[in-house]
Amino acid sequence: MSEVTVGTRYAKSLIDLAQEQNIVDAVKADMDLFIHTLKANPELKAVLGNPVVAQGKKTNILDAIFAGKVNNATIGFFKLMVDKGRGEVLYTTATEYVKLYNAKMHITKAVVVSASPLSASNQDVIARELQNAIGGTIQLHAKVDPALIGGFVLTVGDRQLDTSVLSSLKKLKKDFAAQAVL
Repeated sequence: MSEVTVGTRYAKSLIDLAQEQNIVDAVKADMDLFIHTLKANPELKAVLGNPVVAQGKKTNILDAIFAGKVNNATIGFFKLMVDKGRGEVLYTTATEYVKLYNAKMHITKAVVVSASPLSASNQDVIARELQNAIGGTIQLHAKVDPALIGGFVLTVGDRQLDTSVLSSLKKLKKDFAAQAVL
């Protein structure tokens, strides 16, 4: 079974537990903290996934880092997973929890990449238009890529809208090449 499949199952269990205890938002914040901590410290992720490191030691490490900073249900869940020998899927479980939370709360993440920085008002317009089109809440992340020359590339889930000059030039080059062959 893949790590994502296992992580998704644990995340579903955790979100069900969080709903029962009315702490869905608190656990989401805990998962964000956990993900951020593991991204900043790849050694910690390696230790949690290492089967050679004793489970008791992993539990102590999690306690030292997260006790008092996360909800008791969250730290209990982490310890349970480590005790069951599933420390290697903690990170995946946390990311899957965030995905489930976003789906439950109708939060959609979108990325807009432009040739130059977008103003706050331009970002608001894009977010508002997306919200009108798909509903829910939009979390828009803006990036800059000067290679685009002009225009933007908007990615929402598995869909992409590319209005960049670079894309247009590549298409034009491809069309010219196809015409030259004929």
